Amino acid sequence: MTDWMHDQLDAHVNAGRSAEALLPGIRSVAERLCEAFAAGHILYTFGNGGSAADAQHFTGEIIGHYKRDRRPLPAVTLSTDPTTMTCIANDYSYDDVFSRQVEALARPGDVVAAFTTSGNSANVVSALRRARENGATTVLFGGGDGGAALPFADHVLLSPSSVTPRIQEVHTLMLHLISEYVDAWAADDKEYV
Repeated sequence: MTDWMHDQLDAHVNAGRSAEALLPGIRSVAERLCEAFAAGHILYTFGNGGSAADAQHFTGEIIGHYKRDRRPLPAVTLSTDPTTMTCIANDYSYDDVFSRQVEALARPGDVVAAFTTSGNSANVVSALRRARENGATTVLFGGGDGGAALPFADHVLLSPSSVTPRIQEVHTLMLHLISEYVDAWAADDKEYV
């Protein structure tokens, strides 16, 4: 293998190790999701590009299951409806594609989770702002310093990196840890919760 491949592997391992400091926050988000699901509320996720894929991945783990046979839990990824996305982008602006959906759907008690590597995408920032105005709990899966989205997040999970691949790799680790906790809770697995 070439040196750059070793460098990338080392960077990945180091980012994963440094995520240990995030464990209390990860657990807090997992507990909040369980409270929301227990009360009949919904998780809404979104992001752009690779972050949209992370949002879909998270929703899939919540609706499907992570490891255990259990009931499906209510979650929706806002970027998966191309008709709604393009309608809003065309009739309003791309900056509004998530906030209009959040305004229409998110209610007090719901959880709205944004995935973003920079925290500065206008459509992510406006959606988190709208979610908070609607009374939903907001979660930021970000990187670096959290960017402009930071002030609108009730729970902040920042990957300990400013490099997009490392941020997204740690996002996947975080969503898997949260999925494990929620999965165990929904299956009444006392060993994990």
